[in-house]
Amino acid sequence: MVQGKVIRFDEVRGYGFVAPDTGGDDVFIHVNDLEFDKRNLAVGAVVDFAVEDGDRGLKASTVTLVAPAPALAPAMTATAVGAGATTAPVPTFLPPLPDAGSRPDGDGPSERELAVEVTEVLLAGVPTLTAEQVLATRGAFVAVARSHGWV
Repeated sequence: MVQGKVIRFDEVRGYGFVAPDTGGDDVFIHVNDLEFDKRNLAVGAVVDFAVEDGDRGLKASTVTLVAPAPALAPAMTATAVGAGATTAPVPTFLPPLPDAGSRPDGDGPSERELAVEVTEVLLAGVPTLTAEQVLATRGAFVAVARSHGWV
């Protein structure tokens, strides 16, 4: 079993991502793999889970709740997604994450912070992306940012 923190979960769609405490790629989490009521899962919750290779990348299974999300829930706002597009909820607050990979000069986001923000933008902007597509696109974007010294 691996322990990690939920960094994204859409209760309506029934899926999200969890960041393993051990590092590495975020893991896809689906409501069907929860061993508890999905209403108890929110961004910031700590969970234990097994990691499996799913059809579209790493997938959490046998997910148990270790600690609920902090009492302060993320504020949500509706943001337009492209010209004439539908609106999607976008968090205006992200929970604190380990700052692994922050720049020595302290200027700009850490690699982890950038990865979380890119994930949120992709999920809100293109909700039809698969987990594999989100991870591949985010990985490519973070690699470019790293090569330019932005993170």
